[in-house]
Amino acid sequence: MKERMDQEHYSVIGKVTMEKLESIRSKMRDDTATSRDRENAVLLEEITALAGNRISSTANESEFRKGAELWVEKTSQSHFPHIRLHGGALEDDLARD
Repeated sequence: MKERMDQEHYSVIGKVTMEKLESIRSKMRDDTATSRDRENAVLLEEITALAGNRISSTANESEFRKGAELWVEKTSQSHFPHIRLHGGALEDDLARD
């Protein structure tokens, strides 16, 4: 597989993740979910929550850089921390903006 995934690939991964999460939630509602299904649901819910947080943070930071008056978390004038999957801060690559 290529070293860098393109946007379409990420989009498909997200769609499949959401489909799997909904499938597991359906099994949970029907009381047919296994303990493994429940563990997977917790992981998928965490991943989707982190993704939502990243999207929201990126949108807020973009508006902040355009001069909008809104609250954003900053550790310095130029640094916006993001949560890594393991819980630490994800360093921003300012060159990507």
